[in-house]
Amino acid sequence: MPKFAVEYSYIEDVPRRHAVRPAHRDYLGKLAAEGKALAAGAWAADDGALLVFEAADEAEVKGFLDNDPYKAAGVISATRVTEWTPVLGSWVS
Repeated sequence: MPKFAVEYSYIEDVPRRHAVRPAHRDYLGKLAAEGKALAAGAWAADDGALLVFEAADEAEVKGFLDNDPYKAAGVISATRVTEWTPVLGSWVS
């Protein structure tokens, strides 16, 4: 199944983002338990994040992103979705 790298850029209102972060992490945790979210985490500068999903297609990934509490809270300033083909590592079968 295809893998997708998602890059989030955050708005500068850190308190607003941190207020919704528990719901965001809970949501991604549920996707991880279903095998859909493979990894997720903020950049060290805390100005964005990288998320990796396994999904049938980009439309499915965009559905995941549309339901992310961060989107509802308006704390994401930009999103980039790229299909990714890993060639090394534990995700390669």
